[in-house]
Amino acid sequence: MSRPRATAAVLAAALLLSACVSACAPSVDPIERLGRKAADRVHPHGPSGEPPYRRWGLTEPLAPAPRPPLHPLSLRTGLPPVVDHVPTSDRVVFLTYDDGAEKDPRFVDMVRELRLPVSMFLTDSVVGPGYGHFARLQSVGASVENHTLDHPAMPGLPYAGQRAEICGQQEKLKSRFGIRPRLFRPPYGTYDTTTLRAAEDCGVAAVVLWRAATTPDGITYRAGDRQLRPGDVILVGPDEALGPPLRERTARLLRRVQASGLTVGRLEDYL
Repeated sequence: MSRPRATAAVLAAALLLSACVSACAPSVDPIERLGRKAADRVHPHGPSGEPPYRRWGLTEPLAPAPRPPLHPLSLRTGLPPVVDHVPTSDRVVFLTYDDGAEKDPRFVDMVRELRLPVSMFLTDSVVGPGYGHFARLQSVGASVENHTLDHPAMPGLPYAGQRAEICGQQEKLKSRFGIRPRLFRPPYGTYDTTTLRAAEDCGVAAVVLWRAATTPDGITYRAGDRQLRPGDVILVGPDEALGPPLRERTARLLRRVQASGLTVGRLEDYL
């Protein structure tokens, strides 16, 4: 065989082999080639097209909250009102979280995908260097509120000390998030008249306690009948040593809310 003919034969064989590899190789999922981040963009509800509420352990989507009231409670004059329950006929409850010790990154995804209106009452000494996590929560719709600088029991502290705790955290949160919180929760849910005076002087519109709180065994109630009612403020309790992560505890509570014929409203719309 002449050299030109041999070269032509080699080229033909190479082309045939290339065509066979392209045609015969097992197909690769394009999502697998793109990677996980791209897969999330292609399948915003998960690779199976699963809706977000199922992804987060709910059997049905959360009902949308009604239009918020035109005249929130905090428009009243005088010392800030102390509330654990908002008087409303709307079938909503309000989810609140304290301190800022838990920084479950998947909870950010849960809040975003469920469009879940939650209120985070933050303590500076507890959050520590983790403010970035709460900035991400704020960016997907969570509200950031005041829970003092150092989490002291407020009753009995002098006015100057209480004012420093409340106003100091107001300034911290303003510098971190660009807003001055309107709501304040005293540590341990305890306060005195001095607390209310200091809160008013720091620009607080309402002092928020809770009527119901989650526990490892379910829900406890501070007052009234032992069931969820429209307007209840709920405290999602802190992490237990061996308890499930925040997102799972929230999903368990949401199922209870739905079973009661309720949905979740934005507390800041009502106060």
